[in-house]
Amino acid sequence: MALTGLLESSLKLILFGGKGGVGKTTCASSAGLYLANNNKNALLISADPAHSLSDSLGKAIGDGVKQIEGVDKLSAIEISAEKALSRFKIEYEDELRRLLDTSTYLDGEDIDSVLALPIPGIDEVMGFKTIVDFIEEGKFDKYIVDTAPTGHALRLLTFPELLDDWIKVMAKMRWKYRYMVTSFAGKYKPDSADDFLMSMKKTVKKIEGLLRGQSRCEFIMVTIPEDMAIKETERMIKSLDQYGMKVKQMVINHVIPEQADCPFCQGRREEQDEYIGQIREKFSDLKITIVLLQPHEIKGIDALKNIGSMVFAA
Repeated sequence: MALTGLLESSLKLILFGGKGGVGKTTCASSAGLYLANNNKNALLISADPAHSLSDSLGKAIGDGVKQIEGVDKLSAIEISAEKALSRFKIEYEDELRRLLDTSTYLDGEDIDSVLALPIPGIDEVMGFKTIVDFIEEGKFDKYIVDTAPTGHALRLLTFPELLDDWIKVMAKMRWKYRYMVTSFAGKYKPDSADDFLMSMKKTVKKIEGLLRGQSRCEFIMVTIPEDMAIKETERMIKSLDQYGMKVKQMVINHVIPEQADCPFCQGRREEQDEYIGQIREKFSDLKITIVLLQPHEIKGIDALKNIGSMVFAA
């Protein structure tokens, strides 16, 4: 069975996720080629801090959108979360300063120190905001994301909740300022800081709607037939389900061919068959695609197209 439904026009965001080392980048890259070859203008995005897209495609990518040479409708980018955060601070510096100035007892020097502080997890948040900004621009038909390993990916997908919590705190602080102004001046006129919070709130709603929209977003699990990988896959699918994202398809990668003629390979395949059976039993409601272990490293356009012929329906 092959992955299906990726060509549906309503589907915009396709995320490949799973444990580190299971082949997420290879699957994401081959998906980008598959979509481009089927006349879909596709943007391949690496959200993993340890970027591998350049290695997978055999072409230098970097942190700017780059057209992939030799593939007319495929572009790629390796997101720099640090640069995304820097751009965010520059774009909204005035609004952030106004929020802190009117809602806290901090002076100008203190505000400078706060804005300069590294906030744990905020780089991942800004990395995801960059993805959403691309989708909002609407320059591509499909956006394929090579996510970071499980833990990082889950933090990425809980971005709306993190941002919403931050907005609620800032809005509460802002309400106290509004109450004081109204008490002394008799009325309150919303300013750029209020507009900023409202804009961020709308962004949260858009992201939640996108991620939880079954027709617009799909998360495809990638795993391998090993005990630790299966357990991590199970935990991730449960977490995604709790968040409102229903996983429908899975790739089992690195499967040794059945016709392997060496004793070692036969022994490994027998062990893999047991784990494949467990996967089919645990995830019986998922469409499962088997990808055979290849004799050579999967690197470059031709190798990725070959893998794509196994992964995707014609």
